[in-house]
Amino acid sequence: MIHKRYNVVLTGKTDPSRFLTFLAREGVKISGAMESGKGIKFRTDKKGIQFIRKHRRRYKMKISIRPADEGAVEKRLFTSFRFIIACIIPLIASLFLWKIEIETDVPEVSERISEKLEENSISLFRPLSMIPDEGEIRRALMSEDQSLSWVRFKRSGSTLTVIPMLSPKLNESIEKTSSPSDLIARTGGVITGFKLSSGERVARVHQTVKKGDLLATGILEQGNKRSIVGAEGSVYADFWMEYSFKIPKTVDYYLLGEENVVIHWQSPIVWNEGRLPSFRPFMQTERYREDRRDQFELVEGMEEDVIIPLLKYKILNETQSDLIIKDENILHLTFENDTVEGTILFLMNENIAIKRPLSQGD
Repeated sequence: MIHKRYNVVLTGKTDPSRFLTFLAREGVKISGAMESGKGIKFRTDKKGIQFIRKHRRRYKMKISIRPADEGAVEKRLFTSFRFIIACIIPLIASLFLWKIEIETDVPEVSERISEKLEENSISLFRPLSMIPDEGEIRRALMSEDQSLSWVRFKRSGSTLTVIPMLSPKLNESIEKTSSPSDLIARTGGVITGFKLSSGERVARVHQTVKKGDLLATGILEQGNKRSIVGAEGSVYADFWMEYSFKIPKTVDYYLLGEENVVIHWQSPIVWNEGRLPSFRPFMQTERYREDRRDQFELVEGMEEDVIIPLLKYKILNETQSDLIIKDENILHLTFENDTVEGTILFLMNENIAIKRPLSQGD
C-alpha cells in the first residue's frame, strides 16, 4: 500500500526552523526540506499533517498544504488489481500449450500427425508439464506411419512445432519399365504390413519368413487364365540386426538454445517537459536465443540415455529407406582409454522386399 504524501510550506512571524525542529523531535516524518521564499517547504504524511495543524498556533505558523501527487498516476497503475491481474494472466497462460504447428507440404502427412497427436492427448490448452517427452511422441508418430524417417520437434514458449522428415520416394517410373518380377525377402523377419501397388500377396501379416522366401507374386490366376502383371510395392517386417561400433569417449556437440522472452515493465505515460504527456505500451518484450558448442565425456551409465540415441540417430541418417528402430538390446559394451566399443542388437522395421525377375518359363 502507498501512503499518501503532502507538500507543506511553513511561513510565519517566528522562525519556521524552530517549528520544524519541534516536529522532528516529536517523530513527525519529514523529507525533502528546503527553503522556499520566507518559509520552509518539506514533505510529510497524513499523521504529520494532523500534528502540524494541532501545534501550529503555538508557534504562530501559517501552513500551506497540497497533495504530493507527482507520479501518482504511475503508482496507482502499478499497484492496482487490474495491473496485477494483467501480469498474472500471461504467466498462467505460459504454462499451457497454445499452438501446434506441423511443418510439411504434404496435407495427408499433416492430417495423420494431427490425429496421432490427439490420440496421445497432445492438444491445445494442455499443461506443458503433462506433455510427454520428445522420444515418446516420436515413437508414437513413427510406429504406424511408414512414410516418416524421423521427426524433429521445436518448442518455443507455448508453441510446439512438429517437423516430419519423409522417407525418400523410390523412382517408380524406372521400376515400372523393368521386367515383371516377384517380391522376395532380402532378410528374415516377421511381416508387419503390405503396401502393394500390383501383384498378389503370398505371405501374410505376422508370418515369419526367411531370406529368399516369396512375399508377393507378379502372376495372377483366375480360373485357367494366368496374367503376368509383376509385383510392385513394399513389404514391412520386424527383424533383429547386430550393430558394432567404436566411438571416441569425448563427444563434441552443438546445443541449440531455446528462444527466451524477456518482459520489461514500464510506465505507460512518458512525461515531456513543457509538452503534453505521451503514451506507450506498459509491457515491452525482447526475444533472444543463445547457441553454444560444448562437449562431454561418455562414462558408464550413459548407455540408455546417450549412447543408444546417438547410434540410432547415426543409423537413421545413413539409411535411405523408411527404417524404424523399435527396440534394442546391449550385447556388450566396453569403455577403454579413449574409445567406447560395443555391439547392440536393434529391432528394425523396414521394407524387406526385393525384386526377383520372372523367368520366361513362368
